[in-house]
Amino acid sequence: MPTYVAFLRAINLGPNRKFPKADIVAATEAAGGTDVRTHINTGNVRLTIGLRSRAKVEAALENAYEAQTGFAVPTIVFTPAELVAIAEDARALGAERPDLERHYLYLLKQEPDPAAIAAMEQRGDDVNTVVVRGRVAHVLLGPGYVAGGVDPYKTERGLDVVATNRNVNVVTTLAEKWA
Repeated sequence: MPTYVAFLRAINLGPNRKFPKADIVAATEAAGGTDVRTHINTGNVRLTIGLRSRAKVEAALENAYEAQTGFAVPTIVFTPAELVAIAEDARALGAERPDLERHYLYLLKQEPDPAAIAAMEQRGDDVNTVVVRGRVAHVLLGPGYVAGGVDPYKTERGLDVVATNRNVNVVTTLAEKWA
């Protein structure tokens, strides 16, 4: 059976969207997932499931998560091989920019429209920029980064695609741990 890594959007950010790890595991198993693992409490899930389509996996998980929580939990799924490629790309981009203060990855539910990508990437400058590769937008923030300013580009809105963000350390750790 195929293995996937799912990233849950907008959970455990405030008092109304709590989704503890034990509940995530139970809901993932209710969706048909086995060998379920989680990493920190931000919605990172590894699972094995008999479904072979990313869209079907996402739909099954989203239905189970909403049934468990009572609210919609957008879910973005990658294969372990895709996650490794994303982590390698992130490392390469970071190596090109030793001045980076922060590197966030927006994991996208689908590939954005090319015109939206071009518009987003044109907004960058020599210090801060967004690089979109497939279903990932790398937000690269250089010197002068202000703590708490995770997304000065409003990446999800600008690309008009459902997304969830993680910092580079979480993504590279998961690639090493789960792929």
